[in-house]
Amino acid sequence: MPEPRDPDATTAPDARPEPAPDATPAPESEPAPEATPGAAAPDDRARGEDFGGAPVDDRTAQTPTGPMPPRTWREIGRDIVRPGRSQLIFALILLLCGLAVTMQLTAQRDQRYTNLRQDELVAMLDDVSAETRRLESEVGQLERTRDRLASGADADQVAREEAHERLDALELLAGTVPARGPGVEITIDDRFGKVTPEVLLNVIEELRDAGAEVLAVDDVRLVASSAVIVSSGGALQIDGVTLRRPMTILAIGDGPTLAEATRFRGGLVSTIEGDRIKGHVTVKERDVIDITATATPRPLRYGRPG
Repeated sequence: MPEPRDPDATTAPDARPEPAPDATPAPESEPAPEATPGAAAPDDRARGEDFGGAPVDDRTAQTPTGPMPPRTWREIGRDIVRPGRSQLIFALILLLCGLAVTMQLTAQRDQRYTNLRQDELVAMLDDVSAETRRLESEVGQLERTRDRLASGADADQVAREEAHERLDALELLAGTVPARGPGVEITIDDRFGKVTPEVLLNVIEELRDAGAEVLAVDDVRLVASSAVIVSSGGALQIDGVTLRRPMTILAIGDGPTLAEATRFRGGLVSTIEGDRIKGHVTVKERDVIDITATATPRPLRYGRPG
């Protein structure tokens, strides 16, 4: 039998679920913007920043690290034949610098003679002419000796004579024998004692440049090993011999040429008689000058014939 219904019970609604309202369709995802060449992706940039570093640059990451391919000869030749603008500018700058240096050197070389007086230029020309004549005479003598030796006529006698002449010349240069010949006698009155070894050496070198073949200061023969110093008492000494005041210099050579060489501007006379030394110089040409002082050769400790 069917069970009687409870009149107080409320009829339960239908347990079937009600249909859900229409769901709003999800918006379609927008396509990601195309990456610009060279721009870093957002996630990559974020990853770089998360690790505390700088943003990652794709250009750096994608740059090849291998060696560059070698250039061909055609490319090198094209660069030489068709230089760029920067190369032309650099070449022009180098050209201008070279011209400036050349002009400066030329001006300095010409200025050496521009400041000389006419008589100084004439004296310089005479010195050059005298030196030319001396060299031509020496060349002629050597040629005659060569011809005599080549002729075969008494070659031994010619060789002996030539050897004696060479020996005489070497003895004069070494200062081991007295000397005689024309030249000049120079007296330097250093009343204030301001002539230094440097000044005296310059005087000696000027005379040698003018053609002096034999030199002596007071009683001291000047040779290649001579030394000019100042003693402990302040006096000038050459090879240990104290010089007198006034000192006398004897020079054998062409008298007029040697005398003119002492009168050049900046030379012996102008230096000694200038405001710094305030001395006095006397130059006398002599037809015959006798130099009796000789030098004792020093033994060589290190030098040997090559």
